[in-house]
Amino acid sequence: MALLDINHVDVIYQSEKSETEAVRDLTLSVDEGEFIALVGPSGCGKTTLLSMIAGLLTPTHGSVTIDGEPIVASGGNVGYMLQRDNLFEWRTIESNVLLGLSIQKKLTGETKKYATDMLDKYGLGEFKNAFPAQLSGGMRQRAALIRTLAFKPRLLLLDEPFSAVDFQTRMKVCDDVHSIIKNENKTAVLVTHDISEAVSMADRIVVLTKRPATVKTVFDIDIEADTPLKRRESPRFSYWFDRVWKEVSL
Repeated sequence: MALLDINHVDVIYQSEKSETEAVRDLTLSVDEGEFIALVGPSGCGKTTLLSMIAGLLTPTHGSVTIDGEPIVASGGNVGYMLQRDNLFEWRTIESNVLLGLSIQKKLTGETKKYATDMLDKYGLGEFKNAFPAQLSGGMRQRAALIRTLAFKPRLLLLDEPFSAVDFQTRMKVCDDVHSIIKNENKTAVLVTHDISEAVSMADRIVVLTKRPATVKTVFDIDIEADTPLKRRESPRFSYWFDRVWKEVSL
């Protein structure tokens, strides 16, 4: 059953002297529990699409809904994980994780326990009183993800969340983030320029056309491995990498 529905969406940016068509007649649905990756040429509108799903941008035409309700009425059902972890260096890991709940006046005994239990569950419990500078890049990304999940969003958006870490760390963080998302049974939409990252993480890869963006091709990735690292070791990995690469490059 579809959790997210994007129906015949257009986005046109207007200025005093011109207008730019960023998205044209784009339709896409994402089922509950799916992990979707969006790829396409640089500047094609991937981040614009993510901003629409997050409710930060209203489409010029068409609609974006979660469970049939407009995004603006989704009641906090969308969590957004950005390229950088944006942890405050002067706050402990626990207080960073709880900050959003506190700002939105949703910090209760129940929500605090849920967040701190996730710190314990995903290997950060002993570091809850540490500061971000004392953690590795991968641990910081885990903390940022837990901060986002503390709201219990139905849908998680990931905007190139691994681009700020080095390659070796990136491989491990992909595994960590994928594991947490699957364990928590979250639906996720990932925007990435890294095709190998998309193939290693996603159930489906959506290739967008150059601007104005619309759906060009959708690939169902049939690699039977339960982690991104193991997927990269599969003979099917290079097959899917080549297919997606060719579609993006055409």
